[in-house]
Amino acid sequence: MTNFTDLGLAEPLIQAIETMGYEKPTPIQAAVIPAFLDGRDVIGIAQTGTGKTAAYVLPMLHALEERPSRPSPKRCRVLILAPTRELAGQIADNIRSHGRNIRHSVALIVGGARPGPQIKAMARGVDFLVATPGRLMDHMETGVLSLDDVEMVALDEADQMLDMGFLPPIRHILGSIKGKRQTVLLSATMPRQIRQLANEFLHKPAEVSVSEGAKPIERIAQHVLHIEAGAKRRVLTDILRDPELERAIVFTRTKRGADRVQLHLEKAGLRAEAIHGNRSQSQRDRTLSRFKGGRVNVLVATDVAARGIDVDDVSHVINFELPNVPESYVHRIGRTARAGKAGVAISLCDRTERAYLRDIERLISTCLLYTSDAADE
Repeated sequence: MTNFTDLGLAEPLIQAIETMGYEKPTPIQAAVIPAFLDGRDVIGIAQTGTGKTAAYVLPMLHALEERPSRPSPKRCRVLILAPTRELAGQIADNIRSHGRNIRHSVALIVGGARPGPQIKAMARGVDFLVATPGRLMDHMETGVLSLDDVEMVALDEADQMLDMGFLPPIRHILGSIKGKRQTVLLSATMPRQIRQLANEFLHKPAEVSVSEGAKPIERIAQHVLHIEAGAKRRVLTDILRDPELERAIVFTRTKRGADRVQLHLEKAGLRAEAIHGNRSQSQRDRTLSRFKGGRVNVLVATDVAARGIDVDDVSHVINFELPNVPESYVHRIGRTARAGKAGVAISLCDRTERAYLRDIERLISTCLLYTSDAADE
């Protein structure tokens, strides 16, 4: 498969893809799209930045084009679950972009937003419902929507939903879909609990894992600076002042930590803003818009808040604090080296975090390039 036409997608989708400037499918798209078009359930394992969203959105749009029908009130034909409201919003945008030449409707149901407009959006029924599990459960319990007509389901970033404790509501949601459905599960990693979920709810799925050469992690230069905790802010500031740094995401483990780092960088004269769960949805949207537009070139974020950030020009990811869950490291550095570009990941590791570092190295089967800062000598 060398181009989208070979995949068997409907002509309106091919036209939209060409308009968007994409020339050929990524490996995960080339594998998932034909399997889904054949009616198979699919498990797709690939790192972030490999085009996973389009891998299931395109065949779902194709199916709606092939089988047009009007959705019933309070119901949807396609259900897509995502771990965060940012990612859910970007999936909805992806559907609209790829489906620009196909008649369809999209509703977004996420936490942190007023329920009234969401209830109104579902009243007439929609083709695509993109939701976070918690808010979807709320609306199911109050009778705002029904899943009786769901034909297709996508679980995006399944491992992150596991990390966030969403497995019980996901099981309840999937168990509420009584009719025959086609399901695709996308994940960067495949922990045991996600494997069990797939065995429970997917029927003889085709399993796709992109080749090693397609993983963005191989396009990322990964470095570790062994330093004392007290030197981290100074070293971070020095890194961010590098003229080769275009746009960076700095990760902290906590929301308060993100605010403290952002304030330090602001006092140092750097254009930095923070994004985390304590910020309102409108604040997060404005911050992300300024980051994408270049008015802010440093974003300080927690893992959950950064999950839906899809910006192609992030040159650096800096782990101000190493994650205590090793899979989070993979997700963090996947914010760079997107759309075929290279990237840099720098981790600031103090003495208390060296166990976290060993866990990360075991997960990725790589010994990271160590550098000692003067403050640690």
